[in-house]
Amino acid sequence: MSRSPRLNAAVLSVVLFASFLLAWHMATRATGTVQRMDPEYAKLMGATATQGKSAMPGPLDVGAKVWEHLRDPFYDRGANDKGLGIQLAHSIARVMIGYLLAVAVAVPAGFLIGMSPLMSRALDPFIQVMKPISPLAWMPLALYTIRDSGLSAIFVIFICSLWPMLINTAFGVAGVRKEWLNVARTLEVGTWRRAFTIILPAAAPTILTGMRISIGIAWLVIVAAEMLVGGTGIGYFVWNEWNNLSITNVITAILVIGIVGMVLDQLLARAAHLVTFPE
Repeated sequence: MSRSPRLNAAVLSVVLFASFLLAWHMATRATGTVQRMDPEYAKLMGATATQGKSAMPGPLDVGAKVWEHLRDPFYDRGANDKGLGIQLAHSIARVMIGYLLAVAVAVPAGFLIGMSPLMSRALDPFIQVMKPISPLAWMPLALYTIRDSGLSAIFVIFICSLWPMLINTAFGVAGVRKEWLNVARTLEVGTWRRAFTIILPAAAPTILTGMRISIGIAWLVIVAAEMLVGGTGIGYFVWNEWNNLSITNVITAILVIGIVGMVLDQLLARAAHLVTFPE
């Protein structure tokens, strides 16, 4: 009996992951047998020159550090020493606030643009100018005007989340089949009812695709934003651990960032699947 494609993919993923861990382990051990830290660099870093140990931690070191963080994720020992759970909570909260604000603006605006060719032509130059601007380019202006690092990070998340949702919503609304709209007009269905009963269900998969793209961008940008503004958050955690020369913690944080990003993406992917293929 042949195995299902899903099972085959899972087995292959496990094999590839195990191969990666083995290669990583062997590489760090091989490097450790020949590496010696330069004495002048060691003096500058406040460390000692060592023989026989790689500067890059291996998977066992990272695994031990991950377990250490999992055992006590919410400790708070001062401004620069907080648990990974606290840092993640700050980052996720900022992302969710900025993201939901973007949803509240982008979806209605996208409906307006998609339903009105006049508004589409009028707003298109503004969208095309604003869309390519890097979200982090707004950070100095946000810090100057808002004068709060946390709110400035939320504003940057709002900006970077706005455009994919706005454009996808407008595209989905404008792409609704004209036959359906003509039937609604023939039956004298009002504008609001037409928007919620015909246009929204038809455009929902495209809107959710834009929301899925936006959440990925938002999670990517929050890390860079928190590196700039400091204080709290997973981005600040990465930068602070780099300043402490704790590469193991940096790799641990990178792993956590990737897992959280995958979870957020899969939640919206599941929502899009349910809308497209309702059970």
